[in-house]
Amino acid sequence: MTQKSLRCSAAGLVFGLALAVPFAFGQQQQPTTPSPSPGPAPSPSPTPGTPGSRTPSIPTPTPTPREPQREPDFGRERTPFPEIQRPIFLSGKVILDDGTAPLEPVIIERVCNGQPRPEGYTDSRGRFSFQLGQSMNMLPDASVSSAADSFGGFPSQSGGAGRPRTGVSERDLMGCELRASLPGYRSDVVELTGRRMMDNPDVGTIVLHRLGRVEGTTISATTLQAPKDARKAHEKGVEALRKKKLDEAQKQLAKAVQIYPQYAAAWYQLGMVHQEQKRVEEARQAYQQSLAADARFMKPYLQLALLAVQERKWQEVADTTERLLKLDAYDFPQAYFYNSVANFNLRRLDAAEKSVREGLKLDTQHRIPKMNHLLGVILFNKQDYSGAAEQMRSYLRHAPDAQDTEAVQKQLAELEKITGQSSLVPQQAQQPQQ
Repeated sequence: MTQKSLRCSAAGLVFGLALAVPFAFGQQQQPTTPSPSPGPAPSPSPTPGTPGSRTPSIPTPTPTPREPQREPDFGRERTPFPEIQRPIFLSGKVILDDGTAPLEPVIIERVCNGQPRPEGYTDSRGRFSFQLGQSMNMLPDASVSSAADSFGGFPSQSGGAGRPRTGVSERDLMGCELRASLPGYRSDVVELTGRRMMDNPDVGTIVLHRLGRVEGTTISATTLQAPKDARKAHEKGVEALRKKKLDEAQKQLAKAVQIYPQYAAAWYQLGMVHQEQKRVEEARQAYQQSLAADARFMKPYLQLALLAVQERKWQEVADTTERLLKLDAYDFPQAYFYNSVANFNLRRLDAAEKSVREGLKLDTQHRIPKMNHLLGVILFNKQDYSGAAEQMRSYLRHAPDAQDTEAVQKQLAELEKITGQSSLVPQQAQQPQQ
């Protein structure tokens, strides 16, 4: 096959069409149900009693005598009872390394075998208290999963379909630790392995240590100057937002910014309320007001980038994420992902490749597997077909249940035709069992 025919074959790949991410990532492929192939018509059942027919012999079941009830054999190996889940409560406090309490809510995470799970927030004094496994009212935030519709869907990172759990077992806490999560800071950790229901729930104080190379902050400096009434309204608004009482949250947060127009954190939370209400323009204006009050406050940048992603304003996505990454290049792999997609659509392949590779370095737990797919798309357009196939395999390995799995498998099959390589996973699956 000539190189020209190879290029024609490759042009049929989804990601080879005019560098169009809306087509590559934004369109959901509707599953097609193949029409069943017509099989041979079933022959009519012979009528009993006619020549050549066979009357099926139906055995008559004979009753078996009921065995006498036996005493339980305590020496016999039995199936072990499942671990009992019980409510385990934890409480404590978070402080910054200068001894002060964080001025904004800090996420408390349980990290088990490297996988983080948000459990709760700190209050205005840095204190937290919650039951493990019942993180039901976490605030929404900009994440890759919230932009799934823009890029073809992502595997859910949460399990259990949102069903509340009654507690956790001691086995659930094996290899687990508790930490505070705040971009720009490194957290002390508290070991949870071996913790039991009757243990003292107080885990003590978790200290957040400022990272010197990060210029931005997730805690706005303007919060220090906020009057008492404004801070009180802000706290009420945040609590109402956690409980999904959007009207009450909007009322309280609007009151906070009216009392103190430079309240960057309150403007940000007000934008979150508008975004939950699908009022995009109001949300954008609130985020811009937040940045006007404090340009080093990082949270609004990611939300503005997400709004621009959903509207496919790629230059705006690139500019916004670049400003965020200049403030903090270590805590936002999703910003690198958005930046890469924007540059890809703007036909800046080198910049797109650089951004997505930086994002993959930070995403050590593969929480954004779509970055592997995106890098595969970029490498294909740069005619690195072997590299593209490798990234497609990585994506399928880290996101086996993604909605676009079948489409990516077809893309990988086309790449393997070009490179003459075959995927290791299908080869292993086709090996006969010994």
